[in-house]
Amino acid sequence: MGWKLEGQYFENCSCDVPCPCTVSLDLGADRDRCHAFLVFQVESGEVEGVDVSGLTVAAVGDTPKVMSEGNWRLGVLIDDKASDEQADKLAAVFGGQLGGPMEALGPLVGEQLGVERVSMEVSHENGTHRIKVGEDGEVEVTEIVPFGKEDGQPARLVGIFHPAGDDFAIARATKSHLSAFGMEFAYEGRSGFASPFAWAA
Repeated sequence: MGWKLEGQYFENCSCDVPCPCTVSLDLGADRDRCHAFLVFQVESGEVEGVDVSGLTVAAVGDTPKVMSEGNWRLGVLIDDKASDEQADKLAAVFGGQLGGPMEALGPLVGEQLGVERVSMEVSHENGTHRIKVGEDGEVEVTEIVPFGKEDGQPARLVGIFHPAGDDFAIARATKSHLSAFGMEFAYEGRSGFASPFAWAA
């Protein structure tokens, strides 16, 4: 029995705008390591017969400067509104056990930091994507409309290799502060991206 997820994706990381690691995993981060917070809001989805629509999953990553060399540290946060069954199914998808994009990244992950349940509230408005995590964590990215562009459309990065897709709106973090898996995350002003995502396996 297969699975399918569709929804909205956005991220914030420790690199400058735009993140060179997203352009290509072998370019090297702007700093000694890349810390990334990846948000997947599942608008509609089913995993092995279990409806997971309306839930959010976030991945917290800590990688070496050159991502393609592997040894990533990766933790997964799952919406506390999920039932135990829903959480188990989502954890299997995002852990790569059920195939799909996260399985393809598996060889690059050196340490799984585990799965935690936490409250998450996601909103999207006029090119701004926001998540509140737990009591005081928050990440917000705003899509960048290039100076002089009158149609309001954001700048885009296309043709990339990334689990969430290959066509992203380029964004910049306007709020960024949270703690997870022993990592302190605070990258306001740094790189962000946003895109719809659709996975199936």
